[in-house]
Amino acid sequence: MRLPRTIVAGIVAAAGIAAAVVPQAAAAQPEARSLPTHVFAPYFESFNPDNPAMLSQASGAKFLSMAFLQTAMTGSCTVEWNGDVTTPVASSTFGAEIRAIRATGGDVIPSFGGFAADDTATEIADSCASVPMIAAAYEHVITTYHVTRLDLDTEDKSLTNPAGVDRRNKAIKMVEDWAAAHDRTVQFSYTLPTTEHGLAPTGLAVLQNAVANHARIDIVNIMTFDYFDGLTHEMAGDTMTAAAGLIGQLHTLFPHRTTARLWSEVGITEMVGIDDFGPAETFTLADATAIQNWAVAHNISFLSFWALQRDNGSCPGSQGQGGCSGVAQTTWQFSHTFEPFTRGSHHGD
Repeated sequence: MRLPRTIVAGIVAAAGIAAAVVPQAAAAQPEARSLPTHVFAPYFESFNPDNPAMLSQASGAKFLSMAFLQTAMTGSCTVEWNGDVTTPVASSTFGAEIRAIRATGGDVIPSFGGFAADDTATEIADSCASVPMIAAAYEHVITTYHVTRLDLDTEDKSLTNPAGVDRRNKAIKMVEDWAAAHDRTVQFSYTLPTTEHGLAPTGLAVLQNAVANHARIDIVNIMTFDYFDGLTHEMAGDTMTAAAGLIGQLHTLFPHRTTARLWSEVGITEMVGIDDFGPAETFTLADATAIQNWAVAHNISFLSFWALQRDNGSCPGSQGQGGCSGVAQTTWQFSHTFEPFTRGSHHGD
């Protein structure tokens, strides 16, 4: 996602929820629970000072994709939240908030990378030259937060670093073997930029390398925004054609899988309102309704948007803002449109 690494203002006070009550969570961390078969999990900007449990409760989005985990500097093999050493991967960072989210029936998906990390070689597989240490970083997040899915947001320079691509996929395979040996459920999703007709060659190459390394990718989540091609886009329609193109590409990678199965391995992430390019790429409330209905009809597994803190109409006409959508809307209107997507239970591989 194209956002600066600097902290932008949260919207808790503006939304009138500063005093929201976070549900009391049990002191002990519950056992890891599989995510629903179909889950709506908007991205939460962890570099904001907002409380994810408060925003989850206020918005009704029970599941959150927590962004982002990256190293503090190139060459490091230790991930921190937003690359900030004051917010390490530890129960003291987001642990209580994650327990509160689980107490209301939700969960989180930690996300590695993001545009800023991928641009500065602080994405873990670009930063760290050791495959076992990359795998250890993934496992540390899994065991610290008791999560069952990790998201790998891979874009920009991370797509054109073949050594990093190969290390990342080898590490995924190591973690999957570790999870199998310890009877753990662990899923991996790749979040990749897309054209309106499917993945660009660099994104497809990431998946081809995963296949070569026997790394199982459970979900291919395409970011259907920020096309930056100078054209005016009908965002819902382009989402649909991008996903159809992805299905064709997945058929070439997995020729023995049914089309129905491939659709069940697709994820879609929108950027609500006016994206980073500008008004020519505006995802409207009508688009949201269309995509919600289309996503259910096509049985995809994951639906998201960037980002929960943007889901309000406090900056009409503004593009690419971290704390508002740029379109006229009520607060949490996009979340409420997508929330019915979450349904079903996960049955494993």
